[in-house]
Amino acid sequence: MSATTAEPTSTDELSQLRGRIDELDAEIIRLWRERAQTSKRIGEIRMANGGTRLVLDRERAILDKYRDALGEDGTQIAMLVLRSGRGPL
Repeated sequence: MSATTAEPTSTDELSQLRGRIDELDAEIIRLWRERAQTSKRIGEIRMANGGTRLVLDRERAILDKYRDALGEDGTQIAMLVLRSGRGPL
């Protein structure tokens, strides 16, 4: 007996689910780009007003939020999200 107990699904359902994954991926990419642009603009404004390039308390809060929501993988995802907005350190 196999480890999975789910009933077999039709190829139509698989096609629909894969289509939904494609839609979700497109939305994730769109949101990723929007977030990165917003983050870059925040950094520009902060530095133009004499602030620092990074606000470590803010980054720590974002890391915590992702870890709390997604577990340990969330920390790695948050690091990628942060990097996309500020660039590598």
